[in-house]
Amino acid sequence: MMIVVIMGVSGSGKTEVGSLLANKLGWKFYDADDYHPLENKVKMSQGIPLNDQDRHPWLCIMHELIKREKACGQHLVLACSALKRAYRKTLTSGGNLWQDDHDDISSETLFIHLQGSVELISRRMQERKGHFMPLQLLESQFDTLEPPAAPELFLTVNVEKEIPEIVSEIQAALQDKTQSQL
Repeated sequence: MMIVVIMGVSGSGKTEVGSLLANKLGWKFYDADDYHPLENKVKMSQGIPLNDQDRHPWLCIMHELIKREKACGQHLVLACSALKRAYRKTLTSGGNLWQDDHDDISSETLFIHLQGSVELISRRMQERKGHFMPLQLLESQFDTLEPPAAPELFLTVNVEKEIPEIVSEIQAALQDKTQSQL
């Protein structure tokens, strides 16, 4: 069973990349933004960045979703900002942001970090319509970002490429990872 988390700051293309990747692989796709409580969406739409206390219950919901799909033997792609290492730990282990927990699925989780410049991503955010995340919060996202590092399983992909090219790069990495596990 494989879990792929497409992560990065708002506007990096997580939903577009994740949904296309899941479609090509025939896997389930979830967008973590769909699971934010209303209070989080209201807070962000008002230009107020979320804090750890705002994000923790949401990340626990995402962990439970991953666990449920794992129990059914489903591969899945999750689009989720997962900006801090502690957030990624909550996604893979459940529990709370400040302590280790027991339900660890990190060995089955590959984080795909969609990385791009502030200029490129802010341009993309200005072009999108109807999203609750305003451009003024982009700087706080970059300030919060802790790029993945060992021992996390991750791949960093530059978002200056076209979406199909990004998806192909991720597919190739997944194929390499699957073959190396045989």
